[in-house]
Amino acid sequence: MPVKADLDAIDWKILKELQDDGRMTNVELSRRVGISAPPCLRRVRRLEETGIIRKYRALLNAPALGMDVVAFCLVGLNHQSDAELKIFAERTRLWPIVRDAWMVSGESDFLLHCVTRDLGSFQNFVIEELASAPNVDTVRTALTIRRVKDEGLVVI
Repeated sequence: MPVKADLDAIDWKILKELQDDGRMTNVELSRRVGISAPPCLRRVRRLEETGIIRKYRALLNAPALGMDVVAFCLVGLNHQSDAELKIFAERTRLWPIVRDAWMVSGESDFLLHCVTRDLGSFQNFVIEELASAPNVDTVRTALTIRRVKDEGLVVI
């Protein structure tokens, strides 16, 4: 698949390094990718301005914060009109337990990544909020056992 952005090998190195550690200084980043600091900073700013780098965030250790349940919900809707899909997508933004949401193809319409303190909280969310939401037809859940891979979102 062709790359939509005009990136050279240095840009790709910058992206890889920032995916691994977004808090490093520009001086350290420039050292790792093999260029001086000023052009490195210009490249990072260009990557940010063009939207290739969308944002920076801290990745938290959920269990250390008492968030011990990670689960996925596959949600099927009764009606899949563009308006209904948009309404449900907007509703996912209102549920704090839903940390990531994807519109998907296949037997389900949405895949929700949920994180919460305990099984009871997750069950209450599924029964009282998700399954009873307008236009929701089916909800299938999968509780996770353990994370076995945690990489950046883009393969570089």
